[in-house]
Amino acid sequence: MSIFQPLQAFADWVIYNLLSLEHGSKIADALNFFIYDSLKILLLLLVINYLMAMIRYYLPLEKIRDFLQKRKWYGLDYILAAMFGAITPFCSCSSIPLFVGFLGAGIPIGVTFTFLITSPLINEAAIALFIGLFGFKLTIYYVLAAMTVGVIGGLVLSRINVKKHISPDILEISKHVRTGMGGAVVKQPKRELMKLWWSEGLQLTKKLIPYVLIGIAIGAAIHGYVPQDFFENTLSNGAWWTVPIATIVAVPLYSNAVGVIPIMQALVIKGVPIGTALVFMMATVGLSLPEALILKKVMSLKLLAMYFGVVTTGIIIIGWIINFLF
Repeated sequence: MSIFQPLQAFADWVIYNLLSLEHGSKIADALNFFIYDSLKILLLLLVINYLMAMIRYYLPLEKIRDFLQKRKWYGLDYILAAMFGAITPFCSCSSIPLFVGFLGAGIPIGVTFTFLITSPLINEAAIALFIGLFGFKLTIYYVLAAMTVGVIGGLVLSRINVKKHISPDILEISKHVRTGMGGAVVKQPKRELMKLWWSEGLQLTKKLIPYVLIGIAIGAAIHGYVPQDFFENTLSNGAWWTVPIATIVAVPLYSNAVGVIPIMQALVIKGVPIGTALVFMMATVGLSLPEALILKKVMSLKLLAMYFGVVTTGIIIIGWIINFLF
């Protein structure tokens, strides 16, 4: 059972018992989606921001940051970030709390972006489902493609000026990282520390709440009201331009990889080329409007456009390659 099952049960109770809405109706699906995802993502934000406040207090994150920045990793740090993203079972919006935490800890921006790109694209459940539906060969291509997009995207975005494009609130956190080493930090009672961590986590979470709710509301409306056959009819043509079209029409949607892989299978059965269907899946989970609205609070509009541009370009190229190979 998912750890978030109680939240889904609560959303179901509100929609079908308290409001007495009909199962399968558009309004019920949209509201159920909104309640469940709002609770899940806000809870994740609060918990992860609390944990990152704790980590900033105890661990020498400045030393870790300097260790990552001053040594020649030859890209290995990006590969490790992509692997970490692959084992975190988050959708695009749920990955943002860790992304914010990494930024606040002063972790290099490129490595942090690699995690943000890769995390929603791959997880172990999605890989297992992919193997069952499409076989080992295509699954390997899928995993390698997603990690490649993450690594290259992180490398490209590592060139940006952090101070110019990242929210001052996030940068302020990184300036006050506690090291807890060498007696520099005055010891405090556990209860006081817990209050401090809670205060830091809650403060950062509050700043993101409006953007989270607006983003999820848009995703819920699309989830409930956009018919699935619209995408089948649009993408069944095998022309080269269907790959970028698949990417564009998927951006307004919002789902995790496990939720959209069965839709990908349905598209393939309907005659959509495998690369085009894969692009649709990757863009749905990796490029969502809800994610964009939340990230707008964290970074400048220019950086947000660069992020979406880099990931979109990578996904489109992957789609063309897969269509050529299969």
